[in-house]
Amino acid sequence: MRCVIDTNVFLSAALFSGSIPRRAVSKALRRGPLLFSEHTKDELKEVLFRSKFDRYVSREARAIFLSQIGTVAEFVPIIQLVRACRDPNDDKFLEVALNGRADVIITGDADLLGMHPWRGIAILSPAGSLNSA
Repeated sequence: MRCVIDTNVFLSAALFSGSIPRRAVSKALRRGPLLFSEHTKDELKEVLFRSKFDRYVSREARAIFLSQIGTVAEFVPIIQLVRACRDPNDDKFLEVALNGRADVIITGDADLLGMHPWRGIAILSPAGSLNSA
């Protein structure tokens, strides 16, 4: 199962250990590669290390989380650009999914969820991904 996970899901997974997003990320890791582009990886790193999250999880723990994700990531070159989402900032996840031949995008973003399915790619919430086969 080739999976793209939105930054918001990764952030929740990193900050809240028993959360549904953490369980969804763990399940995705067991099922196949997590797909990233340089752009989505850079966004995750930037968001994850914002100082406002220091009170929730140590920077060291976030660095370990990012490192663990990096060891199982498959980086996808973006050859085909996408301009399909109402919010252009979300197109980067569609690009990774399309170029990386993803089976699913896991997101909490309403703009992306409203596109399910997109070009044969399932777009599911973290809870929805836990309930999928």
